[in-house]
Amino acid sequence: MEKTRNSYTIIDLFAGVGGLSYGFSRREEFRIVMANEIEKDISIAYTLNHPDVKMVNLDIKDLTEEVLKSTVGEQTIDIVIGGPPCQSYSTLGKRRMDDRANLFVQYKRLLSVIRPRAFVFENVTGILSMDGGRLFQNVRREFEELGYQLKYKVLNALDYGVPQIRERVILVGFLGENPYEYPEPTHGETAGLKPYVRLKDAIGDLPSIGSGEENNSYVHEPDNEFLNFVRKNGTTIATEHKSPQNGAHLIRLMQTLKDGEGKEDLPEEIRPRSGYGNTYAKLWWEKPSTTITRNFACPSSSRCIHPRDSRAMSIREGARLQSFPDDYQFYGSDGMKRLEIGNAVPPLLSIAIADKMLEAMEK
Repeated sequence: MEKTRNSYTIIDLFAGVGGLSYGFSRREEFRIVMANEIEKDISIAYTLNHPDVKMVNLDIKDLTEEVLKSTVGEQTIDIVIGGPPCQSYSTLGKRRMDDRANLFVQYKRLLSVIRPRAFVFENVTGILSMDGGRLFQNVRREFEELGYQLKYKVLNALDYGVPQIRERVILVGFLGENPYEYPEPTHGETAGLKPYVRLKDAIGDLPSIGSGEENNSYVHEPDNEFLNFVRKNGTTIATEHKSPQNGAHLIRLMQTLKDGEGKEDLPEEIRPRSGYGNTYAKLWWEKPSTTITRNFACPSSSRCIHPRDSRAMSIREGARLQSFPDDYQFYGSDGMKRLEIGNAVPPLLSIAIADKMLEAMEK
C-alpha cells in the first residue's frame, strides 16, 4: 500500500484503552493501523474509541511476523508506540524482576521485525532505578543494538495541562540521527506559563454527590480551558458520575477529614490502625491531584478522597484527572473501567508527545 506524502503509519503495542494513541489519532498526518492489547475488555474499550484501528487481542508473545503481515499487509510502518505494563517497575508496587519486567524484550523483538523509523517507549519512573539502574541500561543497550539512536526524559503530565502529578519516562528512538525534541511545559509556576490545573478546575462542574449516589448532570457550562477540552464535543451529560457505596464508619472517617488531611489527622478513636500516611487521605480542592492509580475509588489506597464531598471518587472524576474527554468510552465492570483509566497515558500528555513526533518526522 502506498503512503500519501507526509502521512505516517503507526502501530500501538500494549495499547491499553488508547491514551497514548489519542495524541497521534487527532493529527491527520498520523494513521494508526494496528493496536495490540492482551485484556479482552480493554481491547473492546480501545476499539470503541478508535474504531478504524485494527485491534489484535493477543498476548504480545503470540504477535508473530505472520500475524503482523496478515493484519497490516505489506505497508511500511513508520512509528511504533507503547509502554509495557509497569507494575513491576512502579516504586509503589513490589519491585521484582519478573516476566513483566522483561516485556521490553518482546517490544524489542517486534521493533526488529517491523523496523519502524522511530518509536516511543513510555513507562513509570521506577524503571530508572529498577535492579540498581541496570534494567534501564539494558533496555537502552538492547534498542541501540537495533540501530536506534535514543533520547529519554522524565515528563510530568502536570506540566502539559493534566490536573494530576504524573511523571513518566518517555524514551524515543530513531534509526540514524535522532531529531526528536521534547515538548516544553505549557503549565507551571514560572512567568509566561499557564497556571497548573487544580482539582476544582477539573471536576468543579460535576454535581456534588454522597457515598453511593449518582448524578450525571453538569452544574455549569465550561468556564476554563481544561473543561473546554474535556467537553469539547458538546456532551450533555457527564456519565459514570457515581460514587461507590461505603460503610458508615468509613463515611464518618471521610467526613471528619478536612481538605488535604490524612490518616494521622484523625481522632484516635476512628483512626485506622493499618495503612501508610497518605492512605485514608483527602485531595486538595485548590491543588492538582496526586498520582492516581486503578485504586482511585478506594479511600484506603493512596490519597484519593474527594475533598469537597468527603467520598470515594467516581469513574468520571478519575477519567477527568487523566484528562480523558467526557465522550471517551470505557468498557467492562466498574473495576475494569478504573483499571483502564488508572493505567493510561493522559491524553493531554500524549498530544504534547505526538505533536513533537510530527515535527521530528518532518525533519
